[in-house]
Amino acid sequence: MSIMISRRHFLGSAALAGGLTALPAWARATPWAGVDSMLSAWVARGYAPGAGAAIARGTDPAVFLTTGNLAQGSAVPVGVDTLWRCYSMTKPITGMAAMMLIEDGKLKLDQNIADFLPAFANPRVMTEPDKSLASRPSRAPITVRTLLTHTAGLGYSIVTKGPLLTEYLRLGLTPGAVSRTPMPGTEGFAATAPSLAEFADRLATTPLIADPGTRWSYSVSLDLLGRLIEVVSGEPFDAFVQRRILDPLGMKDTFWQVPASAAARLATNYFETPAGPFAIDPGATSIYLDKPAFAFGGAGLVSTMRDYDRFLAMLMGEGAIGDTRIMAREIAIAAMSNLLHPDTEVGGYVKGQGFGAGGRVTLRPGANGEGVGTFGWGGAASTIGWVDRTRGVRASGWIQVMTRGEQPFTIDFGKSVYQAL
Repeated sequence: MSIMISRRHFLGSAALAGGLTALPAWARATPWAGVDSMLSAWVARGYAPGAGAAIARGTDPAVFLTTGNLAQGSAVPVGVDTLWRCYSMTKPITGMAAMMLIEDGKLKLDQNIADFLPAFANPRVMTEPDKSLASRPSRAPITVRTLLTHTAGLGYSIVTKGPLLTEYLRLGLTPGAVSRTPMPGTEGFAATAPSLAEFADRLATTPLIADPGTRWSYSVSLDLLGRLIEVVSGEPFDAFVQRRILDPLGMKDTFWQVPASAAARLATNYFETPAGPFAIDPGATSIYLDKPAFAFGGAGLVSTMRDYDRFLAMLMGEGAIGDTRIMAREIAIAAMSNLLHPDTEVGGYVKGQGFGAGGRVTLRPGANGEGVGTFGWGGAASTIGWVDRTRGVRASGWIQVMTRGEQPFTIDFGKSVYQAL
C-alpha cells in the first residue's frame, strides 16, 4: 500500500480556488506538504524537469510525491514507476549482498580478499602519488571490511588524480555509464573493462593510495566487492543480487539494463550548466538500454521510487519487510553501523561521520535533525536515500541532474524532510 500525491492534485481547480485549505482532507493531512513544495520549487526554477520523493515513518507505507515531467519538452509526468539512475545508491545494495554472505558463513568481515582473489595477495602502496606509480609493499591486506567502507586504498576515476588516474583510464577501470556522447565533467566514465573478472584482475595490478584501513577514500571498492561476491557465491554478481535481494523484496523495476518495454518510463539525465540543465542521456535512447560490460556494483542500477523504498523499508525493518526477511536482524544492524576502525583517517564526503556496508553512518545528531545511526548514500545524478531508525523516518529524493560538485537538491531535500518532522 502507498499514498500517491502528485503536484497536479495541488494545482487542480479546487486548490487554485482556495489554496491548501481547498485540498481534499487526505492531502491536507499529509505531513509532507513542505517537501512537496520544495520539490515543486526546484522544478519551477528550471533546475530539473521533474522530481519525486518517497517518505515514510518507520515501516509504514510510503507517501510518494511527484512533480513535473520525465524530460524538458515532454508531456509524460513523473510517477511512482518512473525509472531513475541510482548511480552510487547502488552501493548500499551491493554492501548488503556482501553482508548476506557473512551471515551465510562464507565470508568474514576482516577476511583477506586474497583468499578468494589471489591476484590481491601482495598489494602495494604508492610512495609518490603526485609523480609516479612507484610503490612499496602494503602494511596490511585488503579485507572485506575495507571494501565495504572505502578504506581499501583503491582509487576512483571520478575523484582520483595524477598518475593513478591515468593508469585507471588506460586499464578501463571506469565502472559506470553516463552517456553515449563524451561530455565535459564525465571523463571519469570512459570505456570500462569487458567483464567483472577482467576488471578485478586489472585493478590488482595497480598500486593503492594508502595502506588498507588507514584512510577513507571514495573508490571502486564496491565494484570489486561485486567480483568477490560472485566468486564466493558461485553465481554471477547480478544473479546473486536478483535472487537474494531484488526478487524477495518485490523490486521488479530495478535493472542493470533497462528493457525496451520500460524505456518510456526512464527519465532523461541532465548535466548542470550556468545556462540550465543540458540533456546528456535522453531516456528514449539512453545508454542504460544497452547491456553493460558487467553489473557495476558501485553505480549500475536503475530503479523506481517504489522499488528503492522497498529496499529502505527492509533496512528500517532491520532485515525484513513485512513477513519477508532477507537478512538476520543482527547482520542488518551491523551493516548499518560504523564499521570504520577508530584510527582511520576520515575526510571528504564523510568527514566527522562513520561508514557502514556501502553507506554513510551519522555518528552525532546532524545539522538537519537526523538521528544518530542514520544510514544511507546518494547518487551522481542528485539522488539520495536513507533510513533514520532513531527519528523513525526513511526517505529518498529523486531528480536526474549531474553536477560538478556539491548537490544542492539533495541538501535541500534532507532539510525539508526533517523540517516536516
